[in-house]
Amino acid sequence: MLNKEFLPLVILGAIIGTFTIVFLVAFVTEKRRGRLVTRERQMKDGEIMRRLLRYAKPYKLQFVAAGIIMLLSIAYDVVSPMMVGRIEDMVKDDFELSRLFAYVAVYAGILVVSMVCTYLQAIILQKTGQKILTALRKDVFTHIESLSQEQLNGFPVGKLVTRVSNDPNAISFMFTNILVTMIKNVMVIFGVLGVMLTLNYMLTLMVLCFVPFVVIFTVIFRKFSRKANDRVNEATTDLNTYLSENLSGIGITQIFNREDRKMGDFLTRSDTLKKAKNARMMVFGIFRPMVYMLYISSVMALFWLGGKGFLDGAAVFGQPIDSAVIVAFYLYINKFFNPIQNMAEQFDQLQRSFTAAEKIFRVMDIKPGIVDEPDAVELETVRGEIEFKNVWFAYKEGEWVLKDVSFHILPGQSVAFVGPTGSGKTTILSLIVRNYDIQKGQILVDGVDVKKIKLSSLRRHFGQMLQDVFLFSGDIRSNIVLRDETMTDEEVMAACRYVNADSFINKLEKGLDETVRERGNNFSAGQRQLLSFARTIIHKPSVIILDEATANIDTETELLIQDSLTRIKTIGTMLVVAHRLSTIQHSDCIIVLSHGKIVEQGTHSELLALGGRYHKLYMLQYEKQKLSEKA
Repeated sequence: MLNKEFLPLVILGAIIGTFTIVFLVAFVTEKRRGRLVTRERQMKDGEIMRRLLRYAKPYKLQFVAAGIIMLLSIAYDVVSPMMVGRIEDMVKDDFELSRLFAYVAVYAGILVVSMVCTYLQAIILQKTGQKILTALRKDVFTHIESLSQEQLNGFPVGKLVTRVSNDPNAISFMFTNILVTMIKNVMVIFGVLGVMLTLNYMLTLMVLCFVPFVVIFTVIFRKFSRKANDRVNEATTDLNTYLSENLSGIGITQIFNREDRKMGDFLTRSDTLKKAKNARMMVFGIFRPMVYMLYISSVMALFWLGGKGFLDGAAVFGQPIDSAVIVAFYLYINKFFNPIQNMAEQFDQLQRSFTAAEKIFRVMDIKPGIVDEPDAVELETVRGEIEFKNVWFAYKEGEWVLKDVSFHILPGQSVAFVGPTGSGKTTILSLIVRNYDIQKGQILVDGVDVKKIKLSSLRRHFGQMLQDVFLFSGDIRSNIVLRDETMTDEEVMAACRYVNADSFINKLEKGLDETVRERGNNFSAGQRQLLSFARTIIHKPSVIILDEATANIDTETELLIQDSLTRIKTIGTMLVVAHRLSTIQHSDCIIVLSHGKIVEQGTHSELLALGGRYHKLYMLQYEKQKLSEKA
């Protein structure tokens, strides 16, 4: 029969065993259902850590210094329980007040040293973490800038914002707190364990009986925690993406009275994030109490065995025990399990960091779609000769936007592209500056294949003015002077006068220092277009591209722009896309496109005389204008 003296230990073991079985069953069940297979995580933790450590490598001296300081700070955790036990012995036997004061002074000294070391360690790690954070953000942002337009179009803006802003913060916390604290906790555990073995190795073995259960709980928690963190990050990214898009288009939402619908969509995503965070808290909320239960169980076992041995005057597991050992072990058990409990939270935070890091690395692992060839050349000057030779291009495989397109533009010529929507006009302009690469054929600039020209060199010689002008938050000056911040105000105003932008800038209270709000929404479409002309002209491009630059503007501003275009033509080669045929009548050549092919080519008079597609387009616009004038 079971000795009744050991019944409490049996009950305790049964309780712990029951919880362990429940967790193991839950783990196996979830794994079989595939719920522990994450959709986002594909990299192993070791690979993520290895890549992250590259950012920490330049600061290894700072981490070594933090490690040395950490060793000093853990002295308090390792030594203090033993000193308390000695004080208990000293009070009980041959008490001397002077010895008590000496012990208390040493104890206080160790505590002060530990506190100072903890402070210095935090300062070093915080400064180092911010440097790592800056380097990581810089690399992510630089890599995103290197991606082609086709690749960027595949990412919602909100997702990229999350990669650059939110995710590096989680990684920074890993370097400033998690890793060092985890190392400290491990060292405290082993340090405490070593001291406990010297005091009473049998009681220490009793405490170690609870460690396998801690390991089991930790492994299970790690799996659930990883999945929970993936869900939180996914929900956060989804919410940021939704906000980025809908806050930008909130004007349309208000126009069509869709505020309630959009609010409903927002609340749905917000609720998903809330549930994901609640699930993560639930995982953490179960694990930590389980570790605490093991701690309390070990203390109960200590008091039961130690107290029984002390009261009976017998040895426990063959080793003598006294009140000092019981007091010291009680404090050491707390020092032993407290780091384990803390590691629960650190594991949770570490998984957040790994999840964020993987998302960043997956973006950084995307190879830029358009890069310089190994033998790419730098063009010091560009005359403006452009030639397409049998060019085929498709945004999606098999869906050809351009089909065997060929034309030759001489330096200084003004060439216009016309045709219905989707005929390939804007695509041609994008291909010249390599926003996309063609599938077949060849594009030449001054007789050199554009793939053999360095991207920075190629685009430096082209000035592009688009229909949708993008202005950055700041002031007018910074939006005009994008490439060279050393330009004087006189140079900036000279460019503005050249394109008639001074007509409204001089009326502004602050002139060039006038504030530009987000996307330039405090300026009219015509004013934004004139600013676009000014920032293009100021850099003296050899080739000027205008894509619907006169669309959607009032008649008065159109006259200013037409006057500007007349001046701009003298700068170099000009490529124009326009639906208003009246704006391109004086072009040296007009290329008519339809379904990705060139159907007509010539001057305005030649194409009218031909009586083909261009003639029909011109007559339709002419009749429409007449009807508008009569109305």
